[in-house]
Amino acid sequence: MTILVAYAPRPEGEAALEKAIEIATRRDVRLFVVNAAPGGPNEDPDLLPGYEADAMEKRLSDLKIPTIFKQFVRGKNIIEEIEQLVIQEDVSLVVIGLRKRSAVGKLLLGSVAQDILMTVPCPVLAVKAN
Repeated sequence: MTILVAYAPRPEGEAALEKAIEIATRRDVRLFVVNAAPGGPNEDPDLLPGYEADAMEKRLSDLKIPTIFKQFVRGKNIIEEIEQLVIQEDVSLVVIGLRKRSAVGKLLLGSVAQDILMTVPCPVLAVKAN
């Protein structure tokens, strides 16, 4: 079994990571942390810079469960990346963070969280930041 967490360096990403660590530790299963961005000419605020990625790998290596940390910048959309990983890695649970947005913001911009909830073939746990 594997728990996958879609991580972005924001409070909701941190909340999702903490919950995923808690569940994976309790179940003694592998934790797969994904930090992905579609790539392009502009720097993406959802992608961890090198020093923060190194700190994340260190943080995960200190856990008492098997962990994997991957960063992807391949031009694919994050939904496709997660959907593919769920199948390839035999993921039993996806953990995502939710951020507050207005109703108009949701309508105009869509929602990555909603797309993940609707497309991945396994249970999804959505976590809000405090």
